[in-house]
Amino acid sequence: MSNASLILFNKPYGVQSQFRDDSNNDHSTLSHYFTDKSLRVAGRLDATSEGLLILTSDGRVNKAITQPPSAASFSSSKHKQGKTYLVQVEGAATSAQLNELAVGVDLKDGKTLPATVKMVAESELPIDLWQRNPPIRERKNVPTSWLMLTIYEGKNRQVRRMTAHVGLPCLRLIRWSVAGFDLGNLAVGKFVRIHLNSERCKQLGIEI
Repeated sequence: MSNASLILFNKPYGVQSQFRDDSNNDHSTLSHYFTDKSLRVAGRLDATSEGLLILTSDGRVNKAITQPPSAASFSSSKHKQGKTYLVQVEGAATSAQLNELAVGVDLKDGKTLPATVKMVAESELPIDLWQRNPPIRERKNVPTSWLMLTIYEGKNRQVRRMTAHVGLPCLRLIRWSVAGFDLGNLAVGKFVRIHLNSERCKQLGIEI
Protein backbone atom coordinates (compact mmCIF):
# COMPACT_ATOMS: atom_id res chain seq x y z
CA MET A 1 0.00 0.00 0.00
CA SER A 2 1.44 3.38 -1.06
CA ASN A 3 1.44 6.36 1.29
CA ALA A 4 2.65 8.76 -1.40
CA SER A 5 0.56 11.86 -2.02
CA LEU A 6 0.67 15.23 -3.72
CA ILE A 7 -1.29 18.45 -3.83
CA LEU A 8 -2.80 19.98 -6.97
CA PHE A 9 -3.00 23.77 -6.69
CA ASN A 10 -4.52 26.19 -9.19
CA LYS A 11 -1.95 28.95 -8.84
CA PRO A 12 -3.29 32.44 -9.49
CA TYR A 13 -1.49 35.06 -11.53
CA GLY A 14 0.98 37.03 -9.41
CA VAL A 15 1.85 34.25 -6.96
CA GLN A 16 5.45 33.04 -6.74
CA SER A 17 6.22 29.30 -6.67
CA GLN A 18 7.99 29.61 -3.32
CA PHE A 19 7.22 30.07 0.36
CA ARG A 20 9.84 32.70 1.13
CA ASP A 21 8.77 36.33 0.85
CA ASP A 22 10.82 38.38 -1.57
CA SER A 23 10.88 42.05 -0.65
CA ASN A 24 12.11 42.94 -4.15
CA ASN A 25 8.66 42.59 -5.70
CA ASP A 26 4.95 42.81 -4.94
CA HIS A 27 4.09 39.17 -5.70
CA SER A 28 2.56 37.01 -2.98
CA THR A 29 3.92 33.56 -2.12
CA LEU A 30 2.68 30.05 -1.39
CA SER A 31 2.73 30.83 2.33
CA HIS A 32 -0.55 32.69 1.75
CA TYR A 33 -2.15 29.34 0.85
CA PHE A 34 -0.19 26.63 2.72
CA THR A 35 1.14 26.28 6.25
CA ASP A 36 2.88 22.91 5.80
CA LYS A 37 6.54 23.87 5.42
CA SER A 38 7.51 20.31 4.41
CA LEU A 39 5.90 20.82 1.01
CA ARG A 40 8.14 21.30 -2.00
CA VAL A 41 7.19 22.49 -5.47
CA ALA A 42 7.45 19.82 -8.17
CA GLY A 43 7.97 21.98 -11.23
CA ARG A 44 7.85 25.74 -10.77
CA LEU A 45 5.60 28.24 -12.52
CA ASP A 46 6.58 31.86 -13.09
CA ALA A 47 4.67 34.43 -11.04
CA THR A 48 3.08 35.69 -14.26
CA SER A 49 1.92 32.20 -15.29
CA GLU A 50 -1.23 30.53 -13.98
CA GLY A 51 -2.62 27.07 -13.44
CA LEU A 52 -1.52 23.70 -12.14
CA LEU A 53 1.23 23.64 -9.54
CA ILE A 54 2.09 20.33 -7.86
CA LEU A 55 3.44 20.27 -4.32
CA THR A 56 4.59 17.26 -2.33
CA SER A 57 6.63 16.37 0.73
CA ASP A 58 7.57 13.04 -0.87
CA GLY A 59 10.99 13.19 -2.51
CA ARG A 60 10.20 10.22 -4.75
CA VAL A 61 7.18 11.99 -6.24
CA ASN A 62 9.10 15.20 -6.70
CA LYS A 63 11.93 13.42 -8.51
CA ALA A 64 9.57 11.47 -10.77
CA ILE A 65 7.86 14.66 -11.91
CA THR A 66 10.77 17.07 -12.14
CA GLN A 67 13.58 15.03 -13.72
CA PRO A 68 12.93 14.99 -17.49
CA PRO A 69 14.60 12.59 -19.92
CA SER A 70 17.71 13.77 -21.72
CA ALA A 71 17.67 14.34 -25.47
CA ALA A 72 19.62 11.10 -25.91
CA SER A 73 17.17 8.99 -23.88
CA PHE A 74 13.94 10.78 -24.80
CA SER A 75 12.67 8.30 -27.40
CA SER A 76 13.30 5.26 -25.19
CA SER A 77 12.16 6.73 -21.87
CA LYS A 78 9.27 4.80 -20.33
CA HIS A 79 8.25 7.56 -17.95
CA LYS A 80 7.98 10.80 -19.94
CA GLN A 81 6.09 13.21 -17.69
CA GLY A 82 4.48 15.69 -20.04
CA LYS A 83 3.29 19.15 -19.05
CA THR A 84 0.45 20.65 -21.08
CA TYR A 85 -0.01 24.40 -21.34
CA LEU A 86 -2.81 26.53 -22.72
CA VAL A 87 -1.04 29.40 -24.42
CA GLN A 88 -2.72 32.55 -25.66
CA VAL A 89 -0.51 34.12 -28.31
CA GLU A 90 -0.52 37.19 -30.47
CA GLY A 91 -1.41 36.27 -34.02
CA ALA A 92 -2.68 33.04 -35.61
CA ALA A 93 -0.24 30.15 -35.83
CA THR A 94 0.65 28.78 -39.25
CA SER A 95 1.34 25.13 -40.00
CA ALA A 96 5.04 25.97 -40.33
CA GLN A 97 5.12 27.61 -36.88
CA LEU A 98 3.31 24.66 -35.28
CA ASN A 99 5.70 22.22 -36.92
CA GLU A 100 8.71 24.17 -35.68
CA LEU A 101 7.39 24.04 -32.12
CA ALA A 102 6.71 20.31 -32.45
CA VAL A 103 10.13 19.26 -33.74
CA GLY A 104 12.04 21.54 -31.34
CA VAL A 105 13.43 25.06 -31.48
CA ASP A 106 16.97 26.25 -30.85
CA LEU A 107 17.12 28.35 -27.69
CA LYS A 108 20.22 29.85 -26.11
CA ASP A 109 20.41 26.95 -23.65
CA GLY A 110 19.92 24.25 -26.26
CA LYS A 111 17.33 22.75 -28.58
CA THR A 112 14.01 21.83 -27.02
CA LEU A 113 12.82 18.23 -27.02
CA PRO A 114 10.02 17.22 -29.41
CA ALA A 115 6.64 18.56 -28.28
CA THR A 116 2.97 18.12 -29.11
CA VAL A 117 1.10 21.23 -30.21
CA LYS A 118 -2.14 22.23 -31.85
CA MET A 119 -4.17 25.40 -32.27
CA VAL A 120 -7.55 25.35 -30.52
CA ALA A 121 -10.53 27.65 -30.41
CA GLU A 122 -11.28 29.25 -27.04
CA SER A 123 -14.50 27.23 -26.93
CA GLU A 124 -12.42 24.02 -27.23
CA LEU A 125 -10.23 24.73 -24.18
CA PRO A 126 -10.55 22.07 -21.44
CA ILE A 127 -11.33 24.74 -18.82
CA ASP A 128 -13.76 27.59 -18.34
CA LEU A 129 -11.46 30.60 -18.50
CA TRP A 130 -11.42 32.84 -15.47
CA GLN A 131 -10.77 36.57 -15.52
CA ARG A 132 -7.12 37.45 -15.10
CA ASN A 133 -6.09 40.45 -13.06
CA PRO A 134 -4.52 42.35 -14.73
CA PRO A 135 -6.01 41.43 -18.11
CA ILE A 136 -3.74 40.63 -21.05
CA ARG A 137 -2.47 43.44 -23.25
CA GLU A 138 -4.23 43.47 -26.58
CA ARG A 139 -3.34 45.44 -29.68
CA LYS A 140 -6.15 46.80 -31.79
CA ASN A 141 -6.57 44.93 -35.07
CA VAL A 142 -4.09 42.22 -34.01
CA PRO A 143 -5.83 38.84 -33.46
CA THR A 144 -4.99 36.41 -30.70
CA SER A 145 -5.26 32.63 -30.68
CA TRP A 146 -4.81 29.67 -28.33
CA LEU A 147 -2.32 26.83 -28.52
CA MET A 148 -2.35 23.57 -26.56
CA LEU A 149 1.32 22.68 -26.08
CA THR A 150 2.80 19.66 -24.30
CA ILE A 151 6.50 19.65 -23.42
CA TYR A 152 8.65 17.07 -21.63
CA GLU A 153 11.31 19.23 -19.99
CA GLY A 154 11.49 22.42 -17.96
CA LYS A 155 13.90 25.02 -19.27
CA ASN A 156 13.52 28.46 -17.71
CA ARG A 157 10.48 30.24 -19.20
CA GLN A 158 10.55 27.61 -21.92
CA VAL A 159 7.05 27.94 -23.38
CA ARG A 160 7.25 31.73 -23.61
CA ARG A 161 10.63 31.53 -25.30
CA MET A 162 9.49 28.81 -27.71
CA THR A 163 6.47 30.72 -28.95
CA ALA A 164 8.42 33.98 -29.17
CA HIS A 165 11.11 32.18 -31.18
CA VAL A 166 8.62 31.23 -33.88
CA GLY A 167 7.01 34.69 -33.96
CA LEU A 168 4.04 34.12 -31.61
CA PRO A 169 4.47 36.30 -28.49
CA CYS A 170 2.83 34.76 -25.42
CA LEU A 171 0.08 36.86 -23.85
CA ARG A 172 -1.27 34.40 -21.29
CA LEU A 173 0.08 31.06 -20.04
CA ILE A 174 -1.97 28.51 -18.10
CA ARG A 175 -0.60 25.09 -17.15
CA TRP A 176 -3.39 22.58 -17.58
CA SER A 177 -1.73 19.27 -16.68
CA VAL A 178 1.44 17.67 -15.33
CA ALA A 179 2.30 13.96 -15.49
CA GLY A 180 -1.31 12.94 -16.06
CA PHE A 181 -2.77 15.18 -13.35
CA ASP A 182 -4.90 18.10 -14.54
CA LEU A 183 -6.78 21.09 -13.17
CA GLY A 184 -10.21 19.59 -13.77
CA ASN A 185 -12.72 21.97 -12.20
CA LEU A 186 -10.33 23.25 -9.53
CA ALA A 187 -11.05 26.94 -8.90
CA VAL A 188 -8.32 29.56 -8.90
CA GLY A 189 -6.49 29.67 -5.55
CA LYS A 190 -7.89 26.29 -4.45
CA PHE A 191 -6.10 22.97 -3.96
CA VAL A 192 -6.82 19.28 -3.46
CA ARG A 193 -4.68 16.46 -2.04
CA ILE A 194 -4.34 13.30 -4.12
CA HIS A 195 -3.27 9.97 -2.57
CA LEU A 196 -1.37 7.82 -5.03
CA ASN A 197 -2.24 4.15 -5.29
CA SER A 198 0.27 1.51 -6.34
CA GLU A 199 -0.75 1.66 -10.00
CA ARG A 200 -0.33 5.44 -10.17
CA CYS A 201 3.07 5.21 -8.50
CA LYS A 202 4.13 2.64 -11.09
CA GLN A 203 3.02 4.93 -13.91
CA LEU A 204 5.22 7.66 -12.43
CA GLY A 205 8.15 5.27 -12.17
CA ILE A 206 8.08 5.22 -8.36
CA GLU A 207 9.07 1.98 -6.66
CA ILE A 208 7.08 1.21 -3.51
